Amino acid sequence: MAAEIEPDTKDWTWVLQQACPECGFDATTVDPRSIGATVRALVPRWQAALARDDVRDRPEPATWSTLEYGAHVRDVFRVMDQRLALMLEHDDPQFANWDQDATAVAERYDLQDPALVSHELGGAAAVLADRYDSVPDDAWQRPGRRSNGSVFTVDTLGRYMLHDVLHHLHDVRG
Repeated sequence: MAAEIEPDTKDWTWVLQQACPECGFDATTVDPRSIGATVRALVPRWQAALARDDVRDRPEPATWSTLEYGAHVRDVFRVMDQRLALMLEHDDPQFANWDQDATAVAERYDLQDPALVSHELGGAAAVLADRYDSVPDDAWQRPGRRSNGSVFTVDTLGRYMLHDVLHHLHDVRG
């Protein structure tokens, strides 16, 4: 079994107000109507990274491999699609907790098949992109909340998700 990763406990919502100094992503410049297209455009980069020979290699024992990051991004697409659907269907829903680190351990991201993760990532991205493409003009400011009290709108949830996906591409040099 791979070495245990120290859980990331940082609150990353600050990336909605300023550019990330690590990956350079600036959420303030994103047109929300481009979120679906951006998600689709990122899939080939992830799939290329997941096809590399070193996909299972960790750069350091306590840093996820490209495979682990890819499985995480696949699940980010799935979780964000569920949250987006809730926001579009309900008034100010509270999202179920999702512990990304516990999921990585429980689902054994390190042992998953890279080709299957690549395929599933593409499918999950397509579903999320289609849902973002279908957001009505009057729904972009609909709210939803994480259990820790962080409030998102349909718009900011998409911007936040894009940072996560792009930041991890930066992490894997994808």
